[in-house]
Amino acid sequence: MSVTMRDVAQLAGVSVKTVSNVVNDHPYVRPATRARVTQAISELGYRPHLPARGLRSGRSGLIGLAVPELRLDYFAELADEVITAAEARGLGVIIGQLGGDRDREISVVAEGLRQTDGLLFSPERLGMLDRERLAAVDYPFVLLGERIFGSAVDHVAIHNSTAARAAVEHLISGGRRKVAVVGAHPDGREGQARPSNLRVEGYREALANAGLPHDQRLERPAAPWHPQQGAEATRTLLASGLEFDAVFALNDMLALGVIRALREARVRVPGDVAVIGFDNVEAGRFTAPSLTSIDPGRGEIAETAVAMLVERMDRTSRPHPPARLHKASFRVVARESTGSPSIRTVDG
Repeated sequence: MSVTMRDVAQLAGVSVKTVSNVVNDHPYVRPATRARVTQAISELGYRPHLPARGLRSGRSGLIGLAVPELRLDYFAELADEVITAAEARGLGVIIGQLGGDRDREISVVAEGLRQTDGLLFSPERLGMLDRERLAAVDYPFVLLGERIFGSAVDHVAIHNSTAARAAVEHLISGGRRKVAVVGAHPDGREGQARPSNLRVEGYREALANAGLPHDQRLERPAAPWHPQQGAEATRTLLASGLEFDAVFALNDMLALGVIRALREARVRVPGDVAVIGFDNVEAGRFTAPSLTSIDPGRGEIAETAVAMLVERMDRTSRPHPPARLHKASFRVVARESTGSPSIRTVDG
């Protein structure tokens, strides 16, 4: 038989009404009571009946997560983290894959995802010029990533520049002096708040801080950020005859392609060339050699974003707080592709 709210109430030693308040994230529940109910929900595996709850509350019990593409491991793993954080609050998740299509992103900002009570949105094509569009959003909404700045919506961001600088500093601390970067934006335009530019900016800062020369030829464009593009950019870099002893790939999928191309050319990793990626996806632990990467705080991003969204969805909480910006802590997770394993955490 399925677990009921009454079963949860009995185990937690509270009323059914209290369980309902916790499931619906009512703000006026004592922390100790909420913890007991949450523990009972976890132990019993209770799942709210979303359609019934929606009829009672006027809500669907669902939130939306809109991402560019689930083919990229980062977004697949982010979705997993969001689902976990949402289920802990009795919510389901509908995922929209927008494919980096600007028109679809604009439509989602305007309308949200169908049958959801709020939206977590990680854009690829929207930018600084879309701030007014975001300011007009009139439903619970939290922005993910670091593409748009100064917007009038809640924003849970990645430390793109700072984390990229830490990645290159890790390579330099290992004795590398000619560091290439793979994943720069193909159009070469700078000054835009997109991840590729921000991470290249951090790369350049690390070189400057270490007193190392910057060679524009070592910045290799690659798009989209898939393994094939990483491999192709690396083959072009090898064919150029330029000397390099390390590669900073702007995401882990590119890094997998970098390592493949280097091994094909019989270049030893990390003996001849060290490689570091960005995102710390699960697959990186199982490559040969295992991949050093930046962990951008994906779990913290998901948990914080869902908590912010639920607060916005709570109709009894007035007044709503002003727009908030939260930057997650990141870690340098060193594995075989750069040398000895270690982990260094940097607070956001």
